[in-house]
Amino acid sequence: MPAARPRTIAVLIFPDFQLLDAAGPIAAFETAGRERTPSAYRLRVIARKRGQVASSSGVPMPAEALIDEPVDTLIVSGGWGSREASACPKTLAYVRTCARRARRIASVCSGAFILAAAGLLDGKRATTHWARAGEFARAYPHVRVEPDRIFIREGAIWTSAGITAGIDLALALVAEDLGEEAAKRAAQQLVVYHRRPGGQSQFSALLEMDGSAGRFSPLLTWARERLHERLTVDRLADRVAMSPRHFARAFAAETGMTPAKAVELLRIEAARARIEGGVDPIESVAAHSGFGDPERMRRAFLRAFGQPPQALRRMAKMGDVSA
Repeated sequence: MPAARPRTIAVLIFPDFQLLDAAGPIAAFETAGRERTPSAYRLRVIARKRGQVASSSGVPMPAEALIDEPVDTLIVSGGWGSREASACPKTLAYVRTCARRARRIASVCSGAFILAAAGLLDGKRATTHWARAGEFARAYPHVRVEPDRIFIREGAIWTSAGITAGIDLALALVAEDLGEEAAKRAAQQLVVYHRRPGGQSQFSALLEMDGSAGRFSPLLTWARERLHERLTVDRLADRVAMSPRHFARAFAAETGMTPAKAVELLRIEAARARIEGGVDPIESVAAHSGFGDPERMRRAFLRAFGQPPQALRRMAKMGDVSA
C-alpha cells in the first residue's frame, strides 16, 4: 500500500509578524512529521510577496509568494503587522479562498484579526492574545471573544492565544491528524506540555488592566479587595454608577469578557496564589476567595487549568523540592 501523501501546511507571514508565531507551529509539525516516512507534513512559508520577510524582531524569514495550489491547512501568524495585514485586500482574498478550499484554517495570536477581517469568525467563538482581546471585541462585535482560552476550535476554523499558544494549537492539529500518541511524542521532543493547563497564560489580562488606564481598572481593584463578598452585576454596576445592562455591555466591549467571568478569574487568581503558596485548607481558600464551597472552586479550576486545586498544590510542592 503506497504511503500517504504529506499534508501541506502553509504558514502565512507578513512584515512585522511575530517570529515564534510562525516558528513554533513549524517546529511542532516538523517534529511530529519526522516519525513518518515520507514525512506526514510538507511545510511552506508564504507571504504577499516572495522574499525575505522581516519579523517584529528584525530577524527575517524567507517566504514564497501566495501559492495557487490547494493547501491542507493554512496557519495565519500574528504580530504587530497584523493591523496592516488585516487591511490588505490581497491577503484577505487569499485567506477567504483558503477557507473555501483548505481542510482547515487557523490563526496564532493576533492573526485572529486577519481571519475576522476576512469575515470568517462572525458568529463564532474565537480567542487571541490577552492584551488585544478588548480591541478585538470592539473591532469585531459579531465574534464571540473568549480571551482566557489557549485555543478554540469552531468547525474547520481554529484560533489560539498569544505566541507560544501556537505550539499548543499545532499539537492539537497533529493529534487530529496522526493521533494523540504522535502529539504526545512531539510534545516530549519539544519539551512542552502535550495539553497545557488551559487558560492560565491568559490571566495576566487582569493584571494588565489593573496597571493600565483601562476604564474599569479601579473597579477591578475594588472587587479584588472584596472577593469574599457577593459581587453581582448589579453591585458592580452600582459601583461605577451605570445601569446593569449598560455596564455589562460596556465591560464586555472594554475587556472582551463578561463581568461574571472577570470576577471568576479574579477569584481563581487569588485562590491559586493561596493554594500554591501556603498550607491553608482547601475549604478555607474557597471561602476566602469567594467561591463559597470547595466544589464550586474545583469546577472553576478545572475550567481554567484542567486540574483541581489539590493537583496544583502538589505541583507547587514538587517545584519547591526540586529547587
